Amino acid sequence: MKNTIINHKSIIASFMAMTVAACGADKSAEMDSSAAKDASKIWPVLDIAVKKDDEIERKIVEIMSTMTLEQKVAQMIQPEIRDITVEDMRKYGFGSYLNGGGAFPNNNKHSTPADWIKLAEDLYQASVDDSVDGSNIPTIWGTDAVHGHNNVIGATLFPHNIGLGAANNPDLIEKIANVTATEVMVTGIDWVFAPTVAVVRDDRWGRTYEGYSEDPEIVRSYAASIVKGLQGHADKDFLSNDRVISTVKHFVGDGGTEKGDDQGDNLASEQDLFDIHAQGYVGGLSAGAQSVMASFNSWHGDKIHGNKYLLTNVLKDQMGFDGFVVGDWNGHGQVKDCTNDNCPQAVNAGLDIFMVPTGAWKPLYENTVQQVKDGVIKMSRIDDAVARILRVKLRADLFNKPSPAKRQFSGKLELIGAKAHREVARQAVQESLVLLKNKNVLPIKPTGHILVAGNGADNIGKQSGGWSITWQGTNNTNADFPGGTSIYQGIADQVKAAGGKVTLSEDGSFSTKPDVAVVVFGEDPYAEGHGDRENLDYQRGEKTDLALLKKLKAQGIPVVSIFLSGRPMWVNAELNASDAFVAAWLPGSEGQGVADVILTNADGSIQNNFKGKLSYTWPKSPDQAVINRFDENYDPLLPYGFGLTYGDENVLSDALNETVERDLSKVTTRTLFNGSMQKPWLLWLFSGDKEMEVNSNTHSIGALAYRTVDKVVQEDARQITLDGSERAGLRIASKSHFREDLRSDLEVKSALHFQIKLSEKPAAKVSLAMSCASEGDTQGSCGSSIDITSQLNALPLNEWQSISIDMACYANTGIRMADLVVPFELSSKGKLKLSLAEVKFEPNTAAQATISCQ
Repeated sequence: MKNTIINHKSIIASFMAMTVAACGADKSAEMDSSAAKDASKIWPVLDIAVKKDDEIERKIVEIMSTMTLEQKVAQMIQPEIRDITVEDMRKYGFGSYLNGGGAFPNNNKHSTPADWIKLAEDLYQASVDDSVDGSNIPTIWGTDAVHGHNNVIGATLFPHNIGLGAANNPDLIEKIANVTATEVMVTGIDWVFAPTVAVVRDDRWGRTYEGYSEDPEIVRSYAASIVKGLQGHADKDFLSNDRVISTVKHFVGDGGTEKGDDQGDNLASEQDLFDIHAQGYVGGLSAGAQSVMASFNSWHGDKIHGNKYLLTNVLKDQMGFDGFVVGDWNGHGQVKDCTNDNCPQAVNAGLDIFMVPTGAWKPLYENTVQQVKDGVIKMSRIDDAVARILRVKLRADLFNKPSPAKRQFSGKLELIGAKAHREVARQAVQESLVLLKNKNVLPIKPTGHILVAGNGADNIGKQSGGWSITWQGTNNTNADFPGGTSIYQGIADQVKAAGGKVTLSEDGSFSTKPDVAVVVFGEDPYAEGHGDRENLDYQRGEKTDLALLKKLKAQGIPVVSIFLSGRPMWVNAELNASDAFVAAWLPGSEGQGVADVILTNADGSIQNNFKGKLSYTWPKSPDQAVINRFDENYDPLLPYGFGLTYGDENVLSDALNETVERDLSKVTTRTLFNGSMQKPWLLWLFSGDKEMEVNSNTHSIGALAYRTVDKVVQEDARQITLDGSERAGLRIASKSHFREDLRSDLEVKSALHFQIKLSEKPAAKVSLAMSCASEGDTQGSCGSSIDITSQLNALPLNEWQSISIDMACYANTGIRMADLVVPFELSSKGKLKLSLAEVKFEPNTAAQATISCQ
């Protein structure tokens, strides 16, 4: 940026005149004014602790007066570290960039803090180098540090938000945020995508554990505490050298989608949208949060990324938020008539920064620049967005702070996972545990013989859940959490110190009968999309953990269950098989916090009593996923706020109802394709190692030619022709390869049905496969195929026929219908020409299927 002598008063006046003129020219101004008036009926004007500063506003105008359109749009583009180079940063001068879940410097999971610092320093220096783009505005790096600096090996991992909500301790929350800010700054990063302030109303949602509570009361107070812990207090240490920029997310209503569908539709009234889902923004914005992340979800069918009323009229104009709004991972591409690389609608709605990973940033940048030139996006809207971005950067003093490698905490590796930080996390574990049942078994004296069993006992990855090193929290071992402690290790350390005996046995076997068994079990890690469930029945159709509990109890051993989960679940049978039951949620890296509460001191005195209280209602049936405090017909197993302490009378019997009362007659046909693909399913073509998503009526890829054809109406069927040069075919897969739960289809004896017209007899084996996601894999590695060659050879040519396959034929091979990714994949290595139509799962047809396994 050139050094220029400037008449600041003149520039401010002309800048304001330009903005006013642009607004006056906006044909929708009258409608916007009406919307703003309507917003005032429900949405408040917030008393935001961080006020506008005249000097900062003057500097904003000064900087913007020298910026080109291209430089301004570059401030609004946020690519991902896997998609850009240092040279890209030097050429374009992006305003910010991010590392997504599972992204690391050098694409190496085991990158050291020094690697993180080097990347931060390199990209920063490129951003302030004006030799190519003419701009020296510092870039900022954003990261998902949602329960500690969770992408970095060795960092302190705190309990996920659901556990912190049970602790209900705002002061502790501020300490946690402060520790997180410190560890983030060690790696040269200055912006955190937290806190999540979703108020979760349907526990089937896979991000339930990211919400503090089903009730906005805790969420509102916690949001303020997290913001203060990350950014500092507005009147004391706001964005000082030991603080980072915070992000209140996801605006708005993500926790209230229908059926708990991730990225789904929130149908709440506007009053409920504010009263329930927006209270975290009242708390977080009032405390001075400088960024807000737009949500993936829709509100009454309109995607939030393109909702001008909510992003501009409500958030900015009415509530008074003067920071910037950043999008979520290509969320703008979900707006009607948008794609990942073309979405003026989002800018016009009020989005200030596009989060645009996966390589779409360059065409998006170019398209946005052109759309401003063409008048599709008004220059006044670009100026507003850039002013907001600069305002935050100036408040954070980024123009004067040292570069990332030279900042106060940068490179101080002793702060990553420091003992004092882990002590804060350990306290959080202690206070988050909720005692649901206790038949005078707890606390346990550590001088006896304790058996520790279950696949969660010595598994730091499982107890940490999603967003732990990797995005889904999978593919980790204890070695990936140096300095951390499993629940077993925490128990073992105390038992051995007290002179007792501890045996670790995942399957519960032993040579000497123990005095008590502590069984640690629960949900495997998952993150957004992959955690959505059809109901809350724990281990539905499997019940291996229940078998372990019953085996131990049958041997006369008192059983203490430590349940790891990202939501309340229907565990009546597991509760019946337990003498004590602790909801431990997802405690993070400091598993010894569990031992601190369930074990006494060596002399039998209590170390720490239970403090946790349910911030989510506990269900009495698997279908009771939507049950929340203050509901009109509130009849849970355990209510909001429940939590025993030592000395309290036990309230749960050993005879809770274990019957699954499910009306299977309500299970209807599940359609995958009936002329068009049905949500959430997408059609893909593949040949050899190449694959492509279908987005046109004709395609060609390797050995396969594809086109739409007619069965009953125009283009209601799909034809493929294979030339036999390599294995090729088509598959139906869930969007983003998210896991879909089809266990109900299996329970009602469904079969996979499809219509097929064979144009040529197969020249080689034809397979029809299904695949599911195994732990640590989202692409579908657990699967099997069925040879349908003989069935095809029996069909007449050029006539539509029906083929069906019993779902049990796949389930019997080990495919987990709870984690289905690909329900239909037809392929062959030989020549083949056929057409397909009407692919669906039909209940109560398994016994009569073309291929049955009943």
